[in-house]
This record gives sequence, structure tokens and C-alpha cells, in this order.
Amino acid sequence: MELLFYHLEQSTIERVLPDLLSKSLERDWRAIIEVSESAQIEALDSMLWTYTPDSFLPHSTTNEKLPEGAFEKQPILITEKADNANKAHIRFFIDSGDVTAHKDYERLVYIFNGNNEQNLNRARGQWKAAKAAEIEATYWQQNANGRWEKKA
Repeated sequence: MELLFYHLEQSTIERVLPDLLSKSLERDWRAIIEVSESAQIEALDSMLWTYTPDSFLPHSTTNEKLPEGAFEKQPILITEKADNANKAHIRFFIDSGDVTAHKDYERLVYIFNGNNEQNLNRARGQWKAAKAAEIEATYWQQNANGRWEKKA
């Protein structure tokens, strides 16, 4: 399992997440996005349908009322819950979540807003918890041009 920390400074989650999700789908990976509150679910849901005028990322949310077993068929699932309802290969944490509680994925990605002190401190805590749990992690930070640089 890989664990990657993405420190947003120049971009927003709305600009970064669609590219990461597209790359995951290209690998035939199902993805789950964990957020901390229901309002984030609705915002991401709307964004994934409209982030470009000519395409969308197929997804669902756990706020939707779907028949039993329907979540398992979703390529991307947005949730507040810690379970893996769509049998995802990759889990994205948006400024929240416990990376040490999820070891049954190919990859974990913790994305955090470096311009928000609370999110930055939460990410530092997750980094320390991952290291204490002996989880291999890499840290990526945006440079002034918005490109990702591996820092640790």
C-alpha cells in the first residue's frame, strides 16, 4: 500500500481532485472520497458533474438512496463513512480521516489545504500517526508554478 500526502497551496481541491480521480479510473481502480461533513459531499458531487463543460466523472454519494448492492458498482463514491462500500482500490481523504485505519487499499491519498491552520495540523497528526504505524508515506507539495514536488 502507498500513502501519499498532497499539500495544496496554489490550487484548490476542485482543481486537483478531478485529475487524480481520472488517473485512478484509467488504472481501472474504483475510488472512494472521504470527507468530514455532509456539505462537502454535496459540493464535490456537484463539482464532479460539472468540472468541465464536456465531461464528468461517474460517481455517486452515500447520501443517495440506492438499492442494496448499488454502491459496489460505483466507480467513485463520496462519503463521510469509514467503510469501503464500493470496494475501492484507492481512498482519498479530503482534510479528514484516519489513514492508519485503512490498510486494504492499493493507495491512500491525503489531500489537505495548507492555507488552513486546522487542516495543516490535522495532516501533520496523520503523517505522525502513519510513521508511528510504520506506513510508508510520501509528501508532495506544490511549488510556485503549481507543480508537485516530492519533499519527503
